Amino acid sequence: MSYSGPVKFRSPAVAAVLDLVMIVLFAAIGRRSHDEATALSGLFHTAWPFVVGAAVGWIATFALYRNKFDAFLVLPTGILVWVTTVVGGMILRTATGQGTATAFIIVATISTAVLLLGWRAIARFIPSVR
Repeated sequence: MSYSGPVKFRSPAVAAVLDLVMIVLFAAIGRRSHDEATALSGLFHTAWPFVVGAAVGWIATFALYRNKFDAFLVLPTGILVWVTTVVGGMILRTATGQGTATAFIIVATISTAVLLLGWRAIARFIPSVR
């Protein structure tokens, strides 16, 4: 194998993986705080509606801003991904009989904002990611 240069940390693929990790982290913390089983199937059950919501946000952002799409921007990418993650996640949770209590909606909205917008805000200060 030959060396092809530095890894491109600012690629959309890296951003998508970071979003996925943050959503799974959100689901894992939530399950842990409620002493729910830590099995992967339970984690998947909790995370998938939010992952689908985030995917919709990615598609919408790319479609709207395809000429100047930047997955690392808080605005518009982070905001659109965050909003669709929460709204889409709650719609899918409701459609599949999962809980959407008001307190959960508030916690999910705040938590996913911190996670999905937070890593993008931090990335602005890392020279190799700019």
